[in-house]
Amino acid sequence: MLVFPNAKLNLGLYITGQRPDGFRNLESVFVPLPWTDALEVLPAPAGADTALTLTGLPIPGDPATNLCVRAYELLQADFDLPPVQLHLHKVVPIGAGLGGGSADAAFALWALNEQFTLNLPAETLESYARRLGSDCAFFIENKPVFAYEKGDVFEPVSLDLTGMACLVVYPGLHISTAEAYGRVQPRTPRHDLRTALAQPLSTWRDTVSNDFEDALTPVYPVLGDIKAQLYAAGAAYASLSGSGSAVYGLFPGLELPPLLELPAEYQVWRGRL
Repeated sequence: MLVFPNAKLNLGLYITGQRPDGFRNLESVFVPLPWTDALEVLPAPAGADTALTLTGLPIPGDPATNLCVRAYELLQADFDLPPVQLHLHKVVPIGAGLGGGSADAAFALWALNEQFTLNLPAETLESYARRLGSDCAFFIENKPVFAYEKGDVFEPVSLDLTGMACLVVYPGLHISTAEAYGRVQPRTPRHDLRTALAQPLSTWRDTVSNDFEDALTPVYPVLGDIKAQLYAAGAAYASLSGSGSAVYGLFPGLELPPLLELPAEYQVWRGRL
């Protein structure tokens, strides 16, 4: 079985409080971004154990501890699954704030559910996904939601950006989750996120923000430079996504967003949501 785990964008991201379990409470709206990896799930060769092979962008760490393997191990423990051969072709950059690794894990759960006809409903798959990472559960239903608590509790949101032209720029700067959260302090949001996003897109620039921008841009000025380029190119709204270093712009009324003059080492996704 072949699936294509997609990334996500954060529309606004507010860190609202410290949790007793050491995590932070947050508020954000997640929307799917059609920048995808490719994940294949096949029966393992006779006598072989479950294994993961990798191509595409390099992924640090031991493949045996990859989230895709951990997703298999969660289901295997409860359903005695036979060994599988996993292959992940990595395209979505790591440390970009786009949720690529979380998507890989969630799609692995979904694919294994289909491969072995487990017939697990979405809410059960979300429960497994929450055990793998805070935003993994989003990718099970994979539709716009208002996310809160650790980013793993969702409410429906009436927001439709389907067909919106979007440009995402990753400057090759890996910002770890630990570093990003270490630089930001919880605070009360300046604007109610759902109310702000219900207003015309032209108003978001003044009312929808990402707390990590204030914390990371002074340390990494390139983030502010990319955002300024997106606005200069005509974006109605531009922002950092998540806690990584990808910056995106939304361009209403265009078939495709404009091309920017960027260094060759930057990774860019350009298309429609």
